[in-house]
Amino acid sequence: MRLSEARQRAIAPALALLPAKMTSPAAEILLLSIGLQESALRHRQQIGGPARGYWMFEQDGVRGVLRCPASRDHALQICEARGVKPIGAAVHAALEHDDVLAAAFARLLLWTDPAPLPAVGEVGAAWELYLRTWRPGKPRRGTWDQLYALALEAVREVET
Repeated sequence: MRLSEARQRAIAPALALLPAKMTSPAAEILLLSIGLQESALRHRQQIGGPARGYWMFEQDGVRGVLRCPASRDHALQICEARGVKPIGAAVHAALEHDDVLAAAFARLLLWTDPAPLPAVGEVGAAWELYLRTWRPGKPRRGTWDQLYALALEAVREVET
């Protein structure tokens, strides 16, 4: 999926379901960067693994979003809006086919971190947030800066 398509078909509708305070260029850039890092925005199922959706959620991540006090109420509303039972296994299965649900849960996972989102352009801080929230098994720092730059450019193109 191209970045513009990801923004239009997944991220924008997901953010429209969430409070306005969760929407910002920084949030969109992070969502695009993480989607690129996790799946290249091509794979909805982890190759040889259990993760689902472009943002590659495992069941523990889904349960975390459903249980965290910062995200729980929002997650329940998203599940209702998307017609998914707010049960870890049901949400996890739906993430593979519902890109809006996947983008919303990705934004909510970022929301669970107590620190504010890094400002636009703070690539290192964005990487640290990604590590804290996604806890990737095999982090690939060498690709992050380029993917972040692609996401930044995609968001800036629309803003200008």
